[in-house]
Amino acid sequence: MKNEIISELRQKMNHSIESLKKEFVRIRTGRASTSLLDGIKVNCYETHMPLEQVASISVPESRLITIKPWDLSIIGEVEKSILKSELGLTPMNDGKIIRISIPPLTEERRKGLAKLARKIAEEAKISIRGYRREANEMFKELKNKKEISEDEMFKSQDEVQKITDDFIKKIDEITAEKEKEIIEF
Repeated sequence: MKNEIISELRQKMNHSIESLKKEFVRIRTGRASTSLLDGIKVNCYETHMPLEQVASISVPESRLITIKPWDLSIIGEVEKSILKSELGLTPMNDGKIIRISIPPLTEERRKGLAKLARKIAEEAKISIRGYRREANEMFKELKNKKEISEDEMFKSQDEVQKITDDFIKKIDEITAEKEKEIIEF
């Protein structure tokens, strides 16, 4: 039972790390990339659809993204969705294609993006701590049911804490790397 709890804990924490990495890909560093638009949902056809499912997205130049909706009737909704995102991008709509010029980042914008990266990292840490709490509660429950001794419970909780510390350290390393990328580019 202990191994199952630890295994599930690691799995959940790894998922948090992967989610963090996906979120960090969306934080722009001054370079155009289709991944900047990942996660943007467009309100069309009476539902919210991922942008990549309603348009073709390309990067013809290092500082330009073009979006060509397959159905031109939703071009306005695509534009609104981009404006509503926290990316700070300004789309230009010519009726057929939306162009997004990626301006060089100002010092102020870099600081803002670094702050956003720290906020996303803190959310990941909160989820890691939540998983720690769940695992610790499971071990307490096993002890209360007399399935494990009190010593085993404390040893297991120590192991959970070590795993948590390792994952928090990983988050800090990934965040420091992303902040460096934001500030230096």
